[in-house]
Amino acid sequence: MKKILAVSLLLFLSISSNAQRFEDYFEDRTLRLDYTFAGDHEQSSIYVDELVTLPRWYGKRQHLNEVPLRGNGQIIMRPHGKDEIIFRHSFSTLFQEWMATEEAKHTKKSFENVFLVPFPKDTVEITVELYDYHDETAVSMTHTVVPTDIMIRQAGKRDVTPYDVLHQAADTTRCIRIAFVAEGYTADEMDHYISDCQKAIGSLFNHEPFKSMQDRFSIIALKSVSEESGTSEPAKGIWKNTVLGSHFDTFYSDRYLTTLHLKQLHNVLAGTPYEHIIILVNTEHYGGGGIYNSYNLCYTGGKHFLPVVVHEFGHSFGGLGDEYGYGNDDPIYFADTEPWEPNLTTQHHFIGKWEDLVKEGKAGLIEGGGYLTKGVWRGYENCRMRTNEEPEFCLVCRRALTRLIDFYTKPDTAE
Repeated sequence: MKKILAVSLLLFLSISSNAQRFEDYFEDRTLRLDYTFAGDHEQSSIYVDELVTLPRWYGKRQHLNEVPLRGNGQIIMRPHGKDEIIFRHSFSTLFQEWMATEEAKHTKKSFENVFLVPFPKDTVEITVELYDYHDETAVSMTHTVVPTDIMIRQAGKRDVTPYDVLHQAADTTRCIRIAFVAEGYTADEMDHYISDCQKAIGSLFNHEPFKSMQDRFSIIALKSVSEESGTSEPAKGIWKNTVLGSHFDTFYSDRYLTTLHLKQLHNVLAGTPYEHIIILVNTEHYGGGGIYNSYNLCYTGGKHFLPVVVHEFGHSFGGLGDEYGYGNDDPIYFADTEPWEPNLTTQHHFIGKWEDLVKEGKAGLIEGGGYLTKGVWRGYENCRMRTNEEPEFCLVCRRALTRLIDFYTKPDTAE
């Protein structure tokens, strides 16, 4: 059934307006959900791989049944046998990107996906939904989780990856937690890695709204050691032995740098205080990638390192869309569907985005964005989400990021 995007794209998607108390439903620990998403261009399936419990919960404790952005998929948790939603989480995946590629038209593939939810006190039903480019549910799968299940694997209590605390929030009970992860750094290169982390933090906090809201972030740097320095470059026949197995040429795109090994990524992170992930890759080859509520992965060895890591964080944390266009082939945005990304519009349902800024003369409607030159509009001629040379996020993006930070950290008035 067609899903209608309402003003919630600007604010929050919610099923219930009643505030929920975290401690009524959840323990202070994490349930890690490992799934396999598989399929091709025409169809997809969702399979449970493994359930893992981690010692603490570092995600949201308010707005439990709300999401700030719709995303390309959602995790929805309900008490067993009830319709009430007690937790909701939105995301995007590399699998869904791959489904739009030429390869997916003639090949079936599977992708690892990992999501974190608070550990339930009682039996729950967890639904995983993936949405297509027309806001329709492409596939949905529901499974039951019994908290006393002996097959829920325990992790994060021993052999925890060492880490440094690089930035502490003013209130660590209500903050956004970022973990840097080293990829392609050997043991002898850890000092260089920490220096790269500090540069990335400095760049992030040099951009508004992060600059004025930096006291709401806690940041650590995991010292995850690789056997070899660098990363794999398949187009050059270079394959490196690194902790996360990252590589360029994702979907045969030279600059698209990703890792497909999400279980290994979260195994490395197990037992550390994390929610949002920035993977720094020790390479001079330009590239990166950012997937909403999954990870941000960025090269570190070139002049564009700092603008790229901030741009990719705009994707992975902020859910912001790319504001540049290549042409009009293979579109992922369509005239009959409003993008969920807060900085892009097809003008199908522009209400609740930046139409107020247009009326006030503070922003415009400039055609070109979401990889298309026609049919998608952005608010400003230039922005950090468009070019590496632009030093700031535009007002549309700054406002969207501010609202997102407030969603996670600002005290709920109903508390």
